[in-house]
Amino acid sequence: MAKPLSILFVSSEVVPFAKTGGLADVSAALPQVVREMGHDIRIIMPKFAAVSDRKFKIHDIKRLTDIPVDLDDRTFLASVKSSFLSNIKTKVQVYFISNDTLYCRSDLYVDPKTKEAWPDNDDRFIFFCRGVIQTLILLGWKPDIIHLNDWQSGLIAALLKTEFADEPLFKNTKVVFTVHNAAYQGIFPAESFPKTGLPAKTFKPDGVEFFGQMNLLKAGLMYADMITTVSPTYAKEIRSGEDFGYGLEGVFKKKARKTVGILNGMDTHVWNPEVDTMIPQKYSAATLDDKAVNKKALCERFGLHYDPTVPVIGIVSRLADQKGFDLIQEVLPDLMQLPLQLVVLGSGEKRYEEMFTKGAKKFKKKLAAHIGFDEELAHLIEAGSDMFLMPSKYEPCGLNQMYSLRYGTLPIVRATGGLADTVEDLLAKPKGGTGFVFERYNAKDMLKTIKAAVEMYAQQDAWKAAMKRAMAKDNSWDASASKYIELYKQLLKKK
Repeated sequence: MAKPLSILFVSSEVVPFAKTGGLADVSAALPQVVREMGHDIRIIMPKFAAVSDRKFKIHDIKRLTDIPVDLDDRTFLASVKSSFLSNIKTKVQVYFISNDTLYCRSDLYVDPKTKEAWPDNDDRFIFFCRGVIQTLILLGWKPDIIHLNDWQSGLIAALLKTEFADEPLFKNTKVVFTVHNAAYQGIFPAESFPKTGLPAKTFKPDGVEFFGQMNLLKAGLMYADMITTVSPTYAKEIRSGEDFGYGLEGVFKKKARKTVGILNGMDTHVWNPEVDTMIPQKYSAATLDDKAVNKKALCERFGLHYDPTVPVIGIVSRLADQKGFDLIQEVLPDLMQLPLQLVVLGSGEKRYEEMFTKGAKKFKKKLAAHIGFDEELAHLIEAGSDMFLMPSKYEPCGLNQMYSLRYGTLPIVRATGGLADTVEDLLAKPKGGTGFVFERYNAKDMLKTIKAAVEMYAQQDAWKAAMKRAMAKDNSWDASASKYIELYKQLLKKK
């Protein structure tokens, strides 16, 4: 066997320690699969308030306490703690960069009172990035690969190529930078730049400067050895224009040769209808009729009349513009004229929460909504629905469409990002499709596609054949992790 790789995986959030979105799921799942494949991968993240010492059995690393970290003319102290991320097959060591002043707060990035980003997020994540490098030096652990994720860790790439370029520990280390969502960039005023410790020459358009400000996502893009995104289509979209690149499309174009899209995987242990303990009736592709028990339970849960001939469309989502809810708002009365039922789980923008709560009162026989989040209910919607609606404006990868495929719940999606990469259109491929896809971000096109899906539902033989194809799709992390390991190896071969 070839020599195992040493990999440091840097992320601002990791399940179960801290989570705001899909980044946390990826940051737990991918390292565990890479570890299962025999490589020495470790994770490092900030120790937020949510990371309980007792709950997660976190211990101090005695030789890594009170480490001075300079941010321009101020010095903060970092302490490094440790725990493990464990599953049935393996465990991965996790390091936590701790500083109570910076991280002991009720939310990871945003002040819950003002709903605005914490005003010192520049301090918090510059400190984190510098702390990561100092931790490695003090540990004396030499990673072959440092894998950075999103803007919160982007500065590390720039520091390794400038201030720490002559550090022997990093002599042959390669940096991979993954963009999970280009809309979030870590933009700060020029006054924040001295805190980074970067040379003055890097505050230029070919460095970290961005329209007179500092951009930490750009730092990762400009200085990483390789860039990845979370789906092949998203890798193309972010260089296609401002709708996806958010002002960085020129940089993405410039770095196209160094960029590869690798589709995120899904946790097939948690999301598997054959073993799912959160649903009333387990089922498989061989026992599709058992899925109806879950549909009946879902209808009962939401107070809807159960009718096996009427399809139930499920939604589990953040209620935000990005997710296409403006399209639903535009055609909701027309949607309610179709022979279907709609169940919604999610929270977010007030106008969309109100749209569904008011809609549930107006169309109480056809529409039901639960505002908030409930993990068990999310599983029931995936298992009990016939279709799953994701009309996203953009979707770097998306996970719910993968869950839906796994549960034989045919997705209705817009052709963007990971949705385009995972769902094959039944209308274009009646004998090979796994869901329904519309191209243009347009309410009429979405409604037309939903109508076509409802009509096809009546053809149960064809529908069940599509369900079986959907359930046979391999969207596990194994395939994605293998691609990452191959990428790491190819990168290390380059001088």
